[in-house]
Amino acid sequence: MSPIILDRRLSWPQVVAIAADNARLELSAAARARIEAAHAIVETVVERAIRAYGVNTGVGALSDVTIARDQQSILSRNILMSHAVGLGAPLDVTETRAIMAATVNNFALGYSGLRLSVVQRIVDLLNAGCSPEVPRQGSVGYISHRAHVGLVLIGQGTVILKGERLPAARALERLGLAPLVLEAKEGLCLVNGTACAAGLACLAVDRARRVMDWADAVSAMTFETQRCQVSAIQPAAMMLRSSPGLLEVARRLDQLLSGSELLAAAVGRRTQDALSLRGIPHVHGAVADAWADVVTVVDRELASFTDNPTVTGSPEAPQINSQAHAVGAAVGLAMDQMGIALAQLGLNSERRLDRMINPLVSGLPAFLAHGGGTFSGFMISQYAAVALVAENRRLAAPASLDGGITSGLQEDMLCHATPAALKALQIVDNVQKIVAIELLAACQSYELLGNTVKPAARTFALYKALRGVVATYADDRPLGEDIAAAATFIAQRTPGDILSHSGLSESA
Repeated sequence: MSPIILDRRLSWPQVVAIAADNARLELSAAARARIEAAHAIVETVVERAIRAYGVNTGVGALSDVTIARDQQSILSRNILMSHAVGLGAPLDVTETRAIMAATVNNFALGYSGLRLSVVQRIVDLLNAGCSPEVPRQGSVGYISHRAHVGLVLIGQGTVILKGERLPAARALERLGLAPLVLEAKEGLCLVNGTACAAGLACLAVDRARRVMDWADAVSAMTFETQRCQVSAIQPAAMMLRSSPGLLEVARRLDQLLSGSELLAAAVGRRTQDALSLRGIPHVHGAVADAWADVVTVVDRELASFTDNPTVTGSPEAPQINSQAHAVGAAVGLAMDQMGIALAQLGLNSERRLDRMINPLVSGLPAFLAHGGGTFSGFMISQYAAVALVAENRRLAAPASLDGGITSGLQEDMLCHATPAALKALQIVDNVQKIVAIELLAACQSYELLGNTVKPAARTFALYKALRGVVATYADDRPLGEDIAAAATFIAQRTPGDILSHSGLSESA
């Protein structure tokens, strides 16, 4: 993989490539020059003792306390120490790397004022596969997660270095790096801004897109095994609704189901199908439209400077202005929207699952079991899906409305953007499991229908791919193991990958 050169800003797929695929990151000459130019302005502010928040004043409610020049380095170190209040289980390495990449992206815009060597150290850690251990809990916005990343730069905290958990000081020594001694403003730079929420949001939109693709494909399989009325979802009928997402989902379903003898034989079997089936384009399309809106916000966030204060002007005419760019209202609202949309996707998947296993409506053996009452088949898998749907409903409550008051009334409103991103990621993970259960049930349904009438070539290719990993279920092993295997199957490949490998394109 070619290195990613950070010039003006990263795109969200580039953040994902750095975080998840270990793509190498390099700063362009222009980005390095911008960082150095802003630092020169901070040096002038320090030399001339121009009052500037976090440079020669305290932070938060202590912003009116003047800090002497010989104490400014100590202030930077102390900010990391006192702000590193994270609790609980750590973020996974990919999540931490996404935060680090988004942090470098923000600094490269050239308005923070820290030294190039500090930014380069974060780049060096990313490229060396060294990830700070960052506790998941304890943040209302951005501070604690970033502080735990910053600790590692000064030789404190714990890291994961190529899979091994080490004290940061030992890891730096192994990498031939000395702990940094921070200068004025650098401690504040390392904890400020919306890089946590932005980095995690990049992962959320990437994982959501994969789950959405699988939800489309698996819903087509369920639609087919339930022998639904294809006229209800054909693109011509869908043109009456103005929704790019709906039209795209309808197009994909039409392609996936092209040539289905099962559906051809089912024409006229019912007047109309249940809403969870004939409404697939409408629900999945609405989710796709929401996803597109969220991507716009995430891209906008990556293009924005979100540190506080802002360093502008020149060494001859320095300007450091304190503002509220670190408030992550936009990305917090977007992640709440993402969570609600994906929770809806999971809810509809569970409803389709129920229709496949429910003997009152499926037209298939009860619970897709191969025998009589001694076999429960997929009965309890639906319970698991219901539990995940319920958990998603709880998680979908908007974090952006949680509010709160901190720092002695100085920070008297909070947007909880990072928690919003974290719970959106959890919802995506839950939906992946729900869709995995639906996939297992759909494959079992094909087998119980028999082979007298053929399914579509593309849905059959997906069926065969899953069967290469998970065998037909016959109450002969813990079903949870099959669900976990199917969820991993979904996480590691896309429907398009499988169809391409089978010699089929996604287009008809």
